[in-house]
Amino acid sequence: MLTLSSRNFLKRVGAQKVTQEYLDRQAIYSQGDPANAIFHILNGNVKLVVTSPHGKHAVTAILGPGDVFGESCLVKRSLRLSTAMAIQFSTIARVNRTALVRMIRHDPTFARHLISRLLSRMVRVQEDFADRLFNFSERRLARILLRLTHLDQRSRSDIVLPRINQEHLAQMVGTTRSRVSHFLNEFRKLGLVDYQTRSGLTVHRDRLKAMLQE
Repeated sequence: MLTLSSRNFLKRVGAQKVTQEYLDRQAIYSQGDPANAIFHILNGNVKLVVTSPHGKHAVTAILGPGDVFGESCLVKRSLRLSTAMAIQFSTIARVNRTALVRMIRHDPTFARHLISRLLSRMVRVQEDFADRLFNFSERRLARILLRLTHLDQRSRSDIVLPRINQEHLAQMVGTTRSRVSHFLNEFRKLGLVDYQTRSGLTVHRDRLKAMLQE
């Protein structure tokens, strides 16, 4: 997953993009499909899901407006390693691989920015791997909640997360749904989150950040 300025990305791709609307739970691409395009979220949210040969699912990322995903298309003849699915009504721009490669070759500024984001993504993957090795599930959940608050780019302390259920969180943390429910109840008692059926999960970003720094 990459993050680019929406205006900058759309300006650079110009007429090369195709914009499409996706319904809640509609797949944008599926694991094993040919990787032939990159995608940019204009509004809405998308989850990336990896499925094992035995049918187990793991949510590897929740993405929001401004995020770019599907960068594996840069590897010629590659296949999708995950399924991308809208988790609410979403509008997404698509740029095919041929146009993307042409932009990289002829637009050095765009190419440098893309490489920078790819390197940032590699660092994030390494951090996630270390997190799974060395941190308890409760702390991993706290880190994931804090990361998800950045989908809302407004400068606020209290952030309402997009429609993300506890099963999604459990798959991202690598634990069970019941454990996530237990941790969220503990977080609520500590004043780190609030949970209401209608409004969803509210994360008190500053408090959660302070807890992680202890």
